[in-house]
Parts: sequence; structure tokens; C-alpha cells
Amino acid sequence: MKPRAKIHDRRKSLSPAVIPMYLWTILFVAVPLFYILGMSFLKKAETWGVVMEFSLESYQGIFNPAYLKVFGQSLLIALLTTLITLLLGYPFAYFTARLPKKWRSIVLLLLIVPFWTNSLVRIYGWIILLQGNGVVNSALLGAGIIDTPLKLLYNIGSVLTGMVYALMPFMILSIYNSVEKMDWSVVEASRDLGAGKWKAFLTTTLPLTMPGIMAGCVLVFVPSVGLFFISDLLGGGKIMLLGNLIKNELLSAHNWPMGAALSIVMMAVTLLLIYLYKRVSGEKSLEGLL
Repeated sequence: MKPRAKIHDRRKSLSPAVIPMYLWTILFVAVPLFYILGMSFLKKAETWGVVMEFSLESYQGIFNPAYLKVFGQSLLIALLTTLITLLLGYPFAYFTARLPKKWRSIVLLLLIVPFWTNSLVRIYGWIILLQGNGVVNSALLGAGIIDTPLKLLYNIGSVLTGMVYALMPFMILSIYNSVEKMDWSVVEASRDLGAGKWKAFLTTTLPLTMPGIMAGCVLVFVPSVGLFFISDLLGGGKIMLLGNLIKNELLSAHNWPMGAALSIVMMAVTLLLIYLYKRVSGEKSLEGLL
């Protein structure tokens, strides 16, 4: 009975320290979430604001072909971004984790330092590189590889470039964390049993690092659906993502219920992905995503 009493007393003594966290969660997470949820079930006013009447019009409107096209395009770009960051990020993370500790810290620092700069400034840097008279076209023209400048901006390629650049660290750091914690004796055992380098990688290394791969995929896929400023700047307004659609509905069309409904759908997709990640990886909390 005494140990239980001690545990109960300890929890009771910690409760005041937890109160600010609960207040923060209620005020800045729960209240806005329920506000958006309630807004999504209202009607749009003819001029401005909403009509306080229950309605499913916004959720029915999501099945509009124009909106479905945006959903499909967003998912396509998110999938391509995730695939490219995985193909590029896995080798980088793997070999970084195999470096000596001194060089490992330097490489990770070089990976993180550019992201201390505002993301908008870095995206404008890509515009300078990819524009018609930018660095890339000037270098290709100077080398005689092309005769006329290439159209590198305002297309899906430039949007993918910006997405991959912005989200690559999430994939690398997630995989790096798994590779660093991996039990290399298991890999050595598979090699001792006759497995070649590639077979040992596919049958041992890859499964052991799968939690990091899945965490990286979730951390890249979810933001890439809603990073509207990248598609605005590098896509020139021609590439519409779900984040752009929500922004336009709220700020341009002033259709707050539709914007709220799209936000709820986006959050539902995010929660579904996290749930699938937890089911497949066996994670009992979100620690694997951090």
C-alpha cells in the first residue's frame, strides 16, 4: 500500500507543473480546432462571414471536380517529394551515421545551418538560380550546352525542387537516428552467414531502419501537402496545392466554411497517416516522429 501511496503523492505533487501545459493545449489547440470544426458546418453568407445555420454544403462541395483535381495534384506532388527525399536522403543519412563522430557532427551542422535562415529568403534564392537569366541558365549557356534559356521556373519541376530542398532534413535526420541506433552486430552476423553486401542490406539493414524511413515519410508527406508559399513562389500560381486552396477560400473567396472543411479533411488525412505509422511501426506514442 505504501508504494501506491507514494506514486499517488508524486502525481499529485506534479499536477501544478502540468497545469500550464494543459492550459496552453486547451487555449491554442483544442479551442481553435473546435472553432474550425464548428465553422465547417455553417453556411457562407452572401457577402461576408457566415450564417449560423447547420449545413453540410462545404463537405458536399469538396467532391467538386475542381477541388478533387487539387486533391489529386497535392497527393501526387507529396508522393513525389517523399520518394525523392527518400532516395536522396537515405544514402546521405546512412553514410553520415557511419562517419567518425567528429566528421558526423560537422556534416549534421552543415545540414542544419542553412535552415537557420528564413524559408522565404531561401526560396527566393532558388528563384534567382532558376530564372531565365539566373545562375543555372547562364552557366549552361556559357558552357555551350544550350542555345536558349530553359524554362526552369513556374512548373511542377521547380515546385518539387523547392519541396525537396525544404523538407530533406526531416527525412535525413529521421533515417540518421535509426541508422545510428542500429545494432550492427546483426548485420555482421548476416555477413558471417554468407550474405553479400546487398543481400545483408536488404534483409537486415533496411528492415532495422524502417522506423526511421516511415517517420521521415510522414514528416515529409504531411507538410508537402500544405506548403502553399513554395507553390506560389516557384509555381507562379500555376500549381495549386491543398494549402493554396485553403488560403484562397479563406482570404480571397471569403468562404470560411469551405476553408474550414478543407482544413478538417487535411487534418483527418494527417491523423490517418500517423495512425498507420503507429500501427506498422509499433510506436505507442509520437516519439518516433520527433
